[in-house]
Amino acid sequence: MADRHNHELFTRHPENPILSVRDWPYNANSVFNAAAAEVDGQTLLLVRVEDFRGISHFTVARSTDGIADWHIEPHPTLPPDPEGHPEELWGIEDPRITWLDAMQKWAICYTAYSKGGPLVALATTTDFKAFERLGPVMPPEDKDAALFPIQFEGLWAMLHRPVPKSPLLGAHIWISFSPDLKHWGSHQEVIHAREGGWWDAGKIGLCAPPIETKEGWLILYHGVRTTASGSIYRLGLALLDLEKPTRMTHRSDEWIFGPKARYEREGDVDDVVFPCGWIEKEGTVHMYYGAADSCIAYASANLEDVLDYVMKRGHSTFLFSELPPEMLI
Repeated sequence: MADRHNHELFTRHPENPILSVRDWPYNANSVFNAAAAEVDGQTLLLVRVEDFRGISHFTVARSTDGIADWHIEPHPTLPPDPEGHPEELWGIEDPRITWLDAMQKWAICYTAYSKGGPLVALATTTDFKAFERLGPVMPPEDKDAALFPIQFEGLWAMLHRPVPKSPLLGAHIWISFSPDLKHWGSHQEVIHAREGGWWDAGKIGLCAPPIETKEGWLILYHGVRTTASGSIYRLGLALLDLEKPTRMTHRSDEWIFGPKARYEREGDVDDVVFPCGWIEKEGTVHMYYGAADSCIAYASANLEDVLDYVMKRGHSTFLFSELPPEMLI
């Protein structure tokens, strides 16, 4: 297991970063914040690519081992569509991918950057070539969204991060439910940003989609700490109840991964590690993260070690009430 004194529950790959603009087949400013999935025996990354206007789109990259020999599509896979979807006027950002077995489709939650601010939008695909946009599903300002892979009492569930108008109220992770992926209700807070000097005080947000484990839904989230020299993005863990994801059962007190390598500390946005995708395979968690908003890096951990950490080093908590699914609004 990694050195706990260094808070490194995940181990960085020695060849990091694994993808950067140097690898890209067309001109771009930066590549980062990629969603991840295992598709047809390969690791697929849906990469956020920022062009020289500052507008982002998504491009698919595939690899047999998930680390090297990436095959990158020669043109943007999913560009913004401001004419058909005005909510995408200033680009699309930070995708998260979830396989919905009941629908036999991949669902992609992403941030659409509208005139009114960032909001959560959804699209589905079966092949990562053709996409069906469902459009906005949450009003601005809202981002950092991902779906659970299963339904709860016939309803889909989504984690997301709305931001209140007043910064004094903080930004927390919420859960919402839907019968059709389009109309969402039963909104309630599920993971609260702490207060004061904590590493995750004031502003938190979901990272990669939830992973189903024997101990509960494993949640990876980022916390933002504002310092005299800027913000620092670090990662923490939580567990939600398997049957009632409105209930958080455990949460790590310490961050478990933070910017330390040079490629994480220096870039378009310094001091950022931001995973939008992870894959659990044969007991190993493969995490793909944007580093300093400038490249993509990879780190891995043993799933049992991760669960042991959050169960033993985190604290148990039952702070949040549960709204019945029939209370959709």
